Amino acid sequence: MIKRENYLQKLRQLRDTNLIKVVTGVRRCGKSTLLQEFRSELITSGTSSERIVFFNFEERENANFDKWETVYDKILSQINSQNKTYIFLDEVQLIENFEKLVDSLYVNKNIDLYITGSNALLLSSELATLLTGRYITINLHPYSFIEYSLAFPNEKNTDRLFRQFINSSTFPEAVNLTKIAPERVNDYLQSIYDTVIEKDIIQRHNLRNINNLQRIIEFLFSSVGSLVSPTNIAEQLSRNSVKKISHNTVIKLISYLTKSYILYAVPRYDIKGKELLMTNEKYYMVDLGLKNITQTNKYDADLGHKLENVVFLELLRRGGKVFVGKNNEKEVDFIVQKANNMREYYQVAYTVNDEITFEHEISSFRNIKDNYPKYLLTLDFDSSVIEGIQKINVIDWLLNN
Repeated sequence: MIKRENYLQKLRQLRDTNLIKVVTGVRRCGKSTLLQEFRSELITSGTSSERIVFFNFEERENANFDKWETVYDKILSQINSQNKTYIFLDEVQLIENFEKLVDSLYVNKNIDLYITGSNALLLSSELATLLTGRYITINLHPYSFIEYSLAFPNEKNTDRLFRQFINSSTFPEAVNLTKIAPERVNDYLQSIYDTVIEKDIIQRHNLRNINNLQRIIEFLFSSVGSLVSPTNIAEQLSRNSVKKISHNTVIKLISYLTKSYILYAVPRYDIKGKELLMTNEKYYMVDLGLKNITQTNKYDADLGHKLENVVFLELLRRGGKVFVGKNNEKEVDFIVQKANNMREYYQVAYTVNDEITFEHEISSFRNIKDNYPKYLLTLDFDSSVIEGIQKINVIDWLLNN
């Protein structure tokens, strides 16, 4: 098991603060394991196991909890009101009116509360309004390259390992299967995919036309890193089908996919105009291995867009709001707005060894008038500073967190 140190560090910092710790992320990315690891740390540091209450509502023995009041009474019966008690509620959204349960537990000052959920609806407008100023979110992802590397300690060739990383799945259990039964990885990914689509989208939203959802998934999975809009998606899908699909249907289905954390939408930001643009976004996948089960995906194919996807997820892990940049007629792959009001600019390319490609990538940074850092990430071996732009090997960048 790989220790998720970055996420554990966040939980350590937030321990005993008067905030609900909300861990979200796609199914099977390791949320339950993370809470179990933190629970073990609490016990190791001297916290009595009697002061820790842990419920995983996906487990069969907890299926009888159909009302939030029942769970609440059960928890209160297990705690001593005189001592701080740590409450872990895994997949709490499975409890009806779970927001009332969370709010009722929060008002108890001797409870430190941690909850997880596999769908962004966990923080729906109703719950967010109820808990305004009372919670903090930690978004968990599948393995980073650093974590992936720890799973293969005997592989000393980082270039070869990175090729495997960018073409494979980074879900924790999929990584384990890669080592012991690689022929079963796609079967496992199919089970994750089917569960997310069935439980988090079809059942939750009572969808009837599943075919439209599948067409949009395949379109977006094949368009990773490309600017698209609901309008042009609808036009392209309608052009290739007898039955038309509307602009509004596309918007609705995409929102379901992003709320289930299968896809991330990245809006565009006009650097010169200093405003968000309402047209065209980019979409990135939570795990590139999922491409292997939804379409033909040749090993080492489309590496430029895969590389972009890897960088996007790493930028999310490192914190800040991520945008696609528009600089006059040029595109900046990523702008990251940091918490301290600082900003970073990123261009991502497989290689810039030829002069035309180099000029294309670096020209996107020209005419940006501020002095915030600018990075050009490639798989080229050399690192240098060119016109104030830091060119860095992307593998080195990923390993230097």
